[in-house]
Amino acid sequence: MGKRLIGLLTDLFPVWVIIAGGVAIFHPPLFTWFHGPLITWGLAIIMLGMGVTLTEEDFVRVLKRPGPVFLGFVGQYTIMPLLGYTLAHILNLNQATSVGLILVACCPGGTASNVVTFLARGDVALSVTMTACSTMAAVIMTPILTWLLAGAYVRVDVLKLLIEIAQVVLIPVLTGVMVNRYAPKFSCRIQTVAPLVSVVFIVLIVASVLGSRADDIKRGALKLVASVLLLHSGGFALGYILARIFRLNPITSRTISIEVGMQNSGLGTVLAQRNFPELPGAATPCALSAVFHSVIGSLLAGYWRWRSNKYSKLVAG
Repeated sequence: MGKRLIGLLTDLFPVWVIIAGGVAIFHPPLFTWFHGPLITWGLAIIMLGMGVTLTEEDFVRVLKRPGPVFLGFVGQYTIMPLLGYTLAHILNLNQATSVGLILVACCPGGTASNVVTFLARGDVALSVTMTACSTMAAVIMTPILTWLLAGAYVRVDVLKLLIEIAQVVLIPVLTGVMVNRYAPKFSCRIQTVAPLVSVVFIVLIVASVLGSRADDIKRGALKLVASVLLLHSGGFALGYILARIFRLNPITSRTISIEVGMQNSGLGTVLAQRNFPELPGAATPCALSAVFHSVIGSLLAGYWRWRSNKYSKLVAG
């Protein structure tokens, strides 16, 4: 019963993000207490939780299915960064919003993509593998892409970004993997609650940033919302189109679509706050990103799940 309840609460992740985000904008003090080092440690715990759920088999799968994994990786680090850069120019966004949008677009796939893939009846094993690969590669890819694309707006310290990603992503993930490898009994106990704990911290991070920038969001809502909405809508659509161009089956295609369309918004938020303190608004698109990719991902998951159920009934006769 306990595991089922934890699973249900975890699967409702998009609902918690939407509710908390809405409440934070109109009642900021409920969430703004969660700030500074708490956000950094919260992200580290999320990444540790992800690492605990990974096994050696997840990495072996890369060798067994290199095509889809590579395609998802390429989509993640080309489609989203270029979309973010293009939207910043076309919509003539201000400096802070442009930097934030590009930064979150250069981040790896979000851990929530695994939940949404499960709800969409996609390939969960492939989703986990792609998330792991893009997360590990983020140590190199995110700083370099941010420097290349956001450098026109603000000075980007590539080395500082690299070190911070290693601290809040690579080290916690590898620690989790080691715990899973050398302390399997302890790891099994953690795995039961790790997804729900991750959801709690993602919700707190997103709501905290939205609450702290509530006035800015209300004043410049149209362009800000449009840019983030278009970023993720384009990511989901182009990710699916890319997979179909390479003639991957529908299940694999929807998995790649979800992986490309959903970003690690928590990482973007932490990096924006710690690396661009002179642009406090840079964290806002990152926080909004979590809300929009959750909404769009959930809607797509519901549609694809309905399509799968309908097809199953037709096959069953």
